[in-house]
Amino acid sequence: MVSTTINPPDTTPVLRERPRPPPPVVVEAEQQWIFSEEELLRTPSIVDGMSPEEERQTRRKGVNFILQVGMMLKLPQTTLSTAAIFFNRFVMRNSLKARPGYKPLHQYQIAATALFLATKVEENCRKMKELVIACVRVALKDPNKLVDEQTKDFWKWRDTILYSEDVILETLCFDLSVEPPFQSLFHMLKYFRVEHDKRLRNAAWAFLSDSLLTPLCLLFTSRTIAAASLYAAARCCDVQLPDENGKPWWEIQYVSLRDIRRACNLMADLFEHSAAKDGEASIYVGLRSPEDEIQFDTPGSLTTSQAPPNSNGNDPEEVLSEEGELDG
Repeated sequence: MVSTTINPPDTTPVLRERPRPPPPVVVEAEQQWIFSEEELLRTPSIVDGMSPEEERQTRRKGVNFILQVGMMLKLPQTTLSTAAIFFNRFVMRNSLKARPGYKPLHQYQIAATALFLATKVEENCRKMKELVIACVRVALKDPNKLVDEQTKDFWKWRDTILYSEDVILETLCFDLSVEPPFQSLFHMLKYFRVEHDKRLRNAAWAFLSDSLLTPLCLLFTSRTIAAASLYAAARCCDVQLPDENGKPWWEIQYVSLRDIRRACNLMADLFEHSAAKDGEASIYVGLRSPEDEIQFDTPGSLTTSQAPPNSNGNDPEEVLSEEGELDG
Protein backbone atom coordinates (compact mmCIF):
# COMPACT_ATOMS: atom_id res chain seq x y z
CA MET A 1 0.00 0.00 0.00
CA VAL A 2 1.33 3.40 -0.93
CA SER A 3 0.88 6.01 1.77
CA THR A 4 -0.07 9.55 0.89
CA THR A 5 1.16 12.51 2.85
CA ILE A 6 -1.22 15.47 3.08
CA ASN A 7 0.56 18.75 3.57
CA PRO A 8 -0.98 21.19 6.06
CA PRO A 9 -2.73 24.20 4.52
CA ASP A 10 -0.58 27.24 3.88
CA THR A 11 -1.43 29.83 6.50
CA THR A 12 1.06 32.42 5.30
CA PRO A 13 -0.75 35.77 5.05
CA VAL A 14 -1.13 37.09 1.54
CA LEU A 15 0.58 40.43 1.12
CA ARG A 16 -1.40 42.97 -0.84
CA GLU A 17 0.33 45.01 -3.49
CA ARG A 18 -0.34 48.69 -2.98
CA PRO A 19 -2.31 50.30 -5.82
CA ARG A 20 -0.08 52.15 -8.23
CA PRO A 21 -0.82 55.62 -9.56
CA PRO A 22 -2.07 55.64 -13.13
CA PRO A 23 0.77 56.07 -15.66
CA PRO A 24 1.29 59.71 -16.74
CA VAL A 25 0.61 58.79 -20.37
CA VAL A 26 -2.76 57.27 -19.42
CA VAL A 27 -3.64 60.30 -17.28
CA GLU A 28 -2.80 62.70 -20.09
CA ALA A 29 -4.81 60.70 -22.63
CA GLU A 30 -7.86 60.52 -20.36
CA GLN A 31 -7.75 64.19 -19.37
CA GLN A 32 -8.47 65.34 -22.92
CA TRP A 33 -11.89 63.70 -22.53
CA ILE A 34 -12.69 65.25 -19.14
CA PHE A 35 -14.82 68.40 -19.29
CA SER A 36 -16.34 70.90 -16.89
CA GLU A 37 -20.07 71.15 -16.25
CA GLU A 38 -20.05 74.48 -18.10
CA GLU A 39 -18.50 72.82 -21.16
CA LEU A 40 -21.26 70.21 -21.14
CA LEU A 41 -23.70 73.08 -21.66
CA ARG A 42 -21.84 74.15 -24.80
CA THR A 43 -21.79 70.90 -26.77
CA PRO A 44 -22.21 71.06 -30.58
CA SER A 45 -25.85 69.95 -30.26
CA ILE A 46 -26.69 72.68 -27.75
CA VAL A 47 -24.85 75.30 -29.82
CA ASP A 48 -27.01 74.24 -32.78
CA GLY A 49 -30.18 74.92 -30.77
CA MET A 50 -30.94 71.69 -28.93
CA SER A 51 -31.94 72.25 -25.31
CA PRO A 52 -29.65 70.78 -22.62
CA GLU A 53 -32.49 68.58 -21.35
CA GLU A 54 -33.23 67.25 -24.84
CA GLU A 55 -29.55 66.51 -25.36
CA ARG A 56 -29.36 64.62 -22.05
CA GLN A 57 -32.41 62.56 -23.01
CA THR A 58 -30.90 61.81 -26.42
CA ARG A 59 -27.67 60.63 -24.79
CA ARG A 60 -29.70 58.50 -22.40
CA LYS A 61 -31.65 56.91 -25.27
CA GLY A 62 -28.42 56.11 -27.10
CA VAL A 63 -26.77 54.48 -24.07
CA ASN A 64 -29.98 52.61 -23.23
CA PHE A 65 -29.91 51.22 -26.77
CA ILE A 66 -26.36 49.98 -26.11
CA LEU A 67 -27.46 48.29 -22.89
CA GLN A 68 -30.45 46.57 -24.47
CA VAL A 69 -28.46 45.28 -27.45
CA GLY A 70 -25.66 44.23 -25.09
CA MET A 71 -28.04 42.21 -22.95
CA MET A 72 -29.41 40.51 -26.04
CA LEU A 73 -25.85 39.58 -27.07
CA LYS A 74 -24.88 38.64 -23.48
CA LEU A 75 -21.97 41.06 -23.42
CA PRO A 76 -20.18 41.84 -20.12
CA GLN A 77 -20.58 45.19 -18.39
CA THR A 78 -17.01 46.20 -19.21
CA THR A 79 -17.83 46.13 -22.93
CA LEU A 80 -21.08 48.06 -22.46
CA SER A 81 -19.24 50.63 -20.32
CA THR A 82 -16.61 51.14 -23.02
CA ALA A 83 -19.31 51.55 -25.67
CA ALA A 84 -21.13 54.15 -23.53
CA ILE A 85 -17.88 56.09 -23.12
CA PHE A 86 -17.27 56.04 -26.89
CA PHE A 87 -20.85 57.25 -27.46
CA ASN A 88 -20.56 60.16 -25.03
CA ARG A 89 -17.18 61.22 -26.36
CA PHE A 90 -18.50 61.25 -29.92
CA VAL A 91 -21.39 63.51 -28.93
CA MET A 92 -18.96 65.99 -27.38
CA ARG A 93 -17.53 66.63 -30.84
CA ASN A 94 -20.53 66.13 -33.14
CA SER A 95 -23.97 67.68 -33.20
CA LEU A 96 -27.09 65.54 -32.99
CA LYS A 97 -29.29 68.33 -34.38
CA ALA A 98 -29.93 68.66 -38.10
CA ARG A 99 -29.28 71.94 -39.86
CA PRO A 100 -29.19 73.03 -43.52
CA GLY A 101 -26.56 70.98 -45.29
CA TYR A 102 -25.94 68.72 -42.29
CA LYS A 103 -27.73 65.50 -41.42
CA PRO A 104 -26.44 63.98 -38.18
CA LEU A 105 -26.19 60.31 -37.37
CA HIS A 106 -29.14 59.08 -35.33
CA GLN A 107 -28.32 58.23 -31.70
CA TYR A 108 -29.11 54.57 -32.38
CA GLN A 109 -26.67 54.50 -35.29
CA ILE A 110 -23.95 56.01 -33.12
CA ALA A 111 -24.76 53.59 -30.31
CA ALA A 112 -24.67 50.52 -32.54
CA THR A 113 -21.31 51.52 -34.01
CA ALA A 114 -19.87 52.40 -30.59
CA LEU A 115 -20.87 48.95 -29.37
CA PHE A 116 -19.32 47.34 -32.46
CA LEU A 117 -16.03 49.12 -31.70
CA ALA A 118 -16.21 48.24 -28.01
CA THR A 119 -16.62 44.52 -28.71
CA LYS A 120 -13.35 44.62 -30.64
CA VAL A 121 -11.48 46.78 -28.13
CA GLU A 122 -12.55 44.62 -25.17
CA GLU A 123 -12.10 41.41 -27.20
CA ASN A 124 -15.70 40.32 -26.77
CA CYS A 125 -16.40 40.12 -30.48
CA ARG A 126 -19.72 39.01 -31.87
CA LYS A 127 -20.53 38.13 -35.47
CA MET A 128 -21.74 41.09 -37.49
CA LYS A 129 -24.92 39.18 -38.27
CA GLU A 130 -25.69 38.73 -34.57
CA LEU A 131 -25.05 42.41 -33.84
CA VAL A 132 -27.22 43.59 -36.73
CA ILE A 133 -30.12 41.31 -35.78
CA ALA A 134 -30.00 42.54 -32.18
CA CYS A 135 -29.88 46.20 -33.29
CA VAL A 136 -32.88 45.79 -35.59
CA ARG A 137 -34.94 44.04 -32.91
CA VAL A 138 -34.14 46.67 -30.26
CA ALA A 139 -34.71 49.59 -32.65
CA LEU A 140 -38.09 48.19 -33.73
CA LYS A 141 -38.95 47.12 -30.14
CA ASP A 142 -39.72 43.64 -31.40
CA PRO A 143 -37.50 40.97 -29.79
CA ASN A 144 -38.95 38.29 -32.06
CA LYS A 145 -38.57 40.19 -35.32
CA LEU A 146 -37.46 37.95 -38.19
CA VAL A 147 -34.22 39.45 -39.52
CA ASP A 148 -31.86 37.85 -42.04
CA GLU A 149 -29.88 38.64 -45.19
CA GLN A 150 -33.12 38.73 -47.19
CA THR A 151 -34.53 41.75 -45.33
CA LYS A 152 -33.85 45.40 -46.11
CA ASP A 153 -33.38 46.27 -42.43
CA PHE A 154 -30.48 43.87 -42.17
CA TRP A 155 -28.46 45.48 -44.96
CA LYS A 156 -29.40 49.00 -43.91
CA TRP A 157 -28.04 48.49 -40.39
CA ARG A 158 -25.01 46.52 -41.56
CA ASP A 159 -23.99 49.25 -44.02
CA THR A 160 -24.66 51.98 -41.46
CA ILE A 161 -22.41 50.37 -38.85
CA LEU A 162 -19.57 49.78 -41.31
CA TYR A 163 -19.81 53.34 -42.67
CA SER A 164 -20.11 54.96 -39.25
CA GLU A 165 -17.13 53.05 -37.88
CA ASP A 166 -14.69 55.29 -39.77
CA VAL A 167 -16.61 58.41 -38.75
CA ILE A 168 -16.46 57.54 -35.05
CA LEU A 169 -12.83 56.45 -35.21
CA GLU A 170 -11.83 59.79 -36.77
CA THR A 171 -13.88 61.73 -34.23
CA LEU A 172 -12.22 59.85 -31.37
CA CYS A 173 -8.82 60.43 -33.02
CA PHE A 174 -8.39 56.64 -32.87
CA ASP A 175 -8.02 56.97 -29.08
CA LEU A 176 -9.62 53.71 -28.00
CA SER A 177 -7.73 53.21 -24.73
CA VAL A 178 -10.38 53.11 -22.00
CA GLU A 179 -10.11 51.92 -18.41
CA PRO A 180 -13.59 50.52 -17.67
CA PRO A 181 -14.79 51.71 -14.24
CA PHE A 182 -16.24 48.25 -13.57
CA GLN A 183 -12.73 46.82 -13.76
CA SER A 184 -11.37 49.52 -11.43
CA LEU A 185 -14.16 48.83 -8.94
CA PHE A 186 -13.46 45.11 -9.04
CA HIS A 187 -9.80 45.74 -8.15
CA MET A 188 -10.80 48.07 -5.29
CA LEU A 189 -13.18 45.50 -3.83
CA LYS A 190 -10.46 42.88 -4.04
CA TYR A 191 -7.86 45.16 -2.46
CA PHE A 192 -10.03 45.95 0.56
CA ARG A 193 -11.13 42.28 0.77
CA VAL A 194 -14.84 43.09 0.57
CA GLU A 195 -15.51 41.44 -2.79
CA HIS A 196 -17.64 38.77 -1.08
CA ASP A 197 -19.85 41.30 0.71
CA LYS A 198 -22.74 40.84 -1.67
CA ARG A 199 -24.84 43.77 -0.46
CA LEU A 200 -21.94 46.21 -0.69
CA ARG A 201 -20.82 44.85 -4.03
CA ASN A 202 -24.31 44.99 -5.55
CA ALA A 203 -24.86 48.55 -4.32
CA ALA A 204 -21.57 49.69 -5.86
CA TRP A 205 -22.42 47.85 -9.09
CA ALA A 206 -25.85 49.52 -9.19
CA PHE A 207 -24.25 52.96 -8.89
CA LEU A 208 -21.93 52.19 -11.81
CA SER A 209 -24.75 50.79 -13.92
CA ASP A 210 -26.80 53.94 -13.33
CA SER A 211 -23.81 56.15 -14.15
CA LEU A 212 -23.72 54.74 -17.69
CA LEU A 213 -26.97 56.59 -18.39
CA THR A 214 -25.38 59.91 -17.39
CA PRO A 215 -22.47 61.98 -18.77
CA LEU A 216 -20.44 61.19 -15.62
CA CYS A 217 -17.69 59.67 -17.78
CA LEU A 218 -17.13 63.14 -19.28
CA LEU A 219 -16.71 64.79 -15.87
CA PHE A 220 -14.56 62.29 -13.98
CA THR A 221 -11.94 59.65 -14.64
CA SER A 222 -12.89 55.97 -14.57
CA ARG A 223 -11.00 55.50 -11.32
CA THR A 224 -12.90 58.36 -9.68
CA ILE A 225 -16.26 56.95 -10.81
CA ALA A 226 -15.31 53.54 -9.42
CA ALA A 227 -14.24 55.09 -6.10
CA ALA A 228 -17.46 57.14 -5.95
CA SER A 229 -19.52 53.98 -6.43
CA LEU A 230 -17.64 52.29 -3.58
CA TYR A 231 -18.06 55.36 -1.38
CA ALA A 232 -21.81 55.51 -2.08
CA ALA A 233 -22.19 51.77 -1.44
CA ALA A 234 -20.25 52.00 1.82
CA ARG A 235 -22.54 54.77 3.08
CA CYS A 236 -25.67 52.93 1.95
CA CYS A 237 -24.60 49.65 3.59
CA ASP A 238 -22.98 51.27 6.63
CA VAL A 239 -19.69 49.57 5.79
CA GLN A 240 -16.38 50.97 6.97
CA LEU A 241 -13.35 50.66 4.72
CA PRO A 242 -9.86 50.45 6.25
CA ASP A 243 -7.25 53.18 6.30
CA GLU A 244 -3.56 52.40 5.88
CA ASN A 245 -0.75 54.16 7.68
CA GLY A 246 -3.04 57.03 8.56
CA LYS A 247 -4.17 57.51 4.96
CA PRO A 248 -7.88 57.27 4.09
CA TRP A 249 -8.77 54.63 1.55
CA TRP A 250 -9.41 57.05 -1.32
CA GLU A 251 -5.86 58.44 -1.07
CA ILE A 252 -4.55 54.89 -1.29
CA GLN A 253 -6.46 54.64 -4.58
CA TYR A 254 -5.10 58.02 -5.76
CA VAL A 255 -8.53 59.62 -5.89
CA SER A 256 -9.68 62.98 -4.52
CA LEU A 257 -12.41 62.94 -1.87
CA ARG A 258 -13.78 66.17 -3.33
CA ASP A 259 -14.19 64.53 -6.76
CA ILE A 260 -15.82 61.49 -5.16
CA ARG A 261 -18.37 63.67 -3.39
CA ARG A 262 -19.00 65.76 -6.50
CA ALA A 263 -19.75 62.59 -8.46
CA CYS A 264 -22.04 61.27 -5.71
CA ASN A 265 -23.90 64.59 -5.47
CA LEU A 266 -24.48 64.66 -9.22
CA MET A 267 -25.81 61.11 -9.18
CA ALA A 268 -28.06 61.94 -6.20
CA ASP A 269 -29.50 64.88 -8.15
CA LEU A 270 -30.48 62.50 -10.95
CA PHE A 271 -31.54 59.35 -9.12
CA GLU A 272 -32.50 60.25 -5.55
CA HIS A 273 -36.20 59.79 -6.25
CA SER A 274 -35.83 56.62 -8.32
CA ALA A 275 -37.58 53.51 -7.04
CA ALA A 276 -35.37 51.13 -5.09
CA LYS A 277 -35.34 47.38 -5.69
CA ASP A 278 -36.18 44.64 -3.19
CA GLY A 279 -37.90 47.11 -0.89
CA GLU A 280 -34.59 48.64 0.24
CA ALA A 281 -33.97 52.37 0.45
CA SER A 282 -32.43 53.93 -2.64
CA ILE A 283 -28.66 54.13 -2.54
CA TYR A 284 -28.96 57.84 -3.34
CA VAL A 285 -31.09 58.83 -0.34
CA GLY A 286 -28.93 60.91 2.00
CA LEU A 287 -25.92 60.56 -0.29
CA ARG A 288 -25.25 64.27 -0.68
CA SER A 289 -22.41 65.74 1.36
CA PRO A 290 -20.38 68.99 1.30
CA GLU A 291 -17.63 68.62 -1.29
CA ASP A 292 -14.89 70.39 0.68
CA GLU A 293 -15.72 69.15 4.18
CA ILE A 294 -13.59 66.23 5.40
CA GLN A 295 -15.21 63.95 7.94
CA PHE A 296 -13.39 60.86 9.13
CA ASP A 297 -16.28 59.59 11.23
CA THR A 298 -18.60 58.71 8.38
CA PRO A 299 -19.06 55.29 6.75
CA GLY A 300 -16.47 54.59 4.09
CA SER A 301 -13.66 56.37 5.94
CA LEU A 302 -12.67 54.50 9.07
CA THR A 303 -9.91 52.44 10.58
CA THR A 304 -8.67 48.96 9.83
CA SER A 305 -9.94 47.57 13.12
CA GLN A 306 -13.47 48.62 12.21
CA ALA A 307 -13.54 46.93 8.81
CA PRO A 308 -16.42 44.44 8.44
CA PRO A 309 -15.95 40.70 7.99
CA ASN A 310 -16.65 39.24 4.57
CA SER A 311 -20.04 37.72 3.93
CA ASN A 312 -20.92 34.97 1.52
CA GLY A 313 -21.45 35.99 -2.09
CA ASN A 314 -20.89 34.96 -5.65
CA ASP A 315 -17.40 34.39 -6.97
CA PRO A 316 -16.13 37.89 -7.91
CA GLU A 317 -14.10 36.45 -10.77
CA GLU A 318 -17.39 35.72 -12.52
CA VAL A 319 -18.73 39.23 -12.03
CA LEU A 320 -16.94 40.76 -14.99
CA SER A 321 -17.99 38.00 -17.37
CA GLU A 322 -21.65 37.52 -16.52
CA GLU A 323 -23.95 40.13 -17.99
CA GLY A 324 -26.25 41.80 -15.53
CA GLU A 325 -25.46 39.57 -12.54
CA LEU A 326 -25.03 42.45 -10.13
CA ASP A 327 -27.46 45.02 -11.42
CA GLY A 328 -29.02 46.65 -8.38
